[in-house]
Amino acid sequence: MGRIIFDTAVSLDGFIADTDGSLEWLFAAAGGTDPDPDLLPSNAGALVEGATTYEWVLAAEDLLVRPERWRELYGDTPTFVFATRALPIPAGADVTFVSGAVAAALPRIRASAGDRDIWVVGGGDLAGQFFDAGALDEIAVSVAPVTLGAGAPLLPRRIEAERLSLRSAHAAGPFARLVYDVVPPTPSFT
Repeated sequence: MGRIIFDTAVSLDGFIADTDGSLEWLFAAAGGTDPDPDLLPSNAGALVEGATTYEWVLAAEDLLVRPERWRELYGDTPTFVFATRALPIPAGADVTFVSGAVAAALPRIRASAGDRDIWVVGGGDLAGQFFDAGALDEIAVSVAPVTLGAGAPLLPRRIEAERLSLRSAHAAGPFARLVYDVVPPTPSFT
């Protein structure tokens, strides 16, 4: 069974999207739309994202008009979108909509990923729901050299230091790349 990884980019002041829900700042910071392959999980067997992230990608990449672009971005990797409303699917895309608790959807997502990793693409609240369910194994963050002042926070919940163990920190182009293992909670005996 693979790991569940929240791998994302964040502004220096801790936001994954600006106040308009846009990621354009990220492409400007990265110098374009093709990220360094070292900044992406290499063993993802399934992708998971929230409806807001999915809708932004659909619009930003014009995927309903240019569905072939989906394959360029996602390949054949199955994508699970947590949504509470009906959303369009680009022609030929392997997209499954799920709703409700992460724990309830997880067996289906794990089955789709097989022995490979599950990449929680975004957003931060969805990644936090994986954390809350005890299902998040790793948080990888590429810190961009930009501040946004406000927007969608990286993880909109409190996670204490004893739950995160720094595995690596290094420069990746203009980004600072931080990778943390999520430490299981210490059982309490009462």
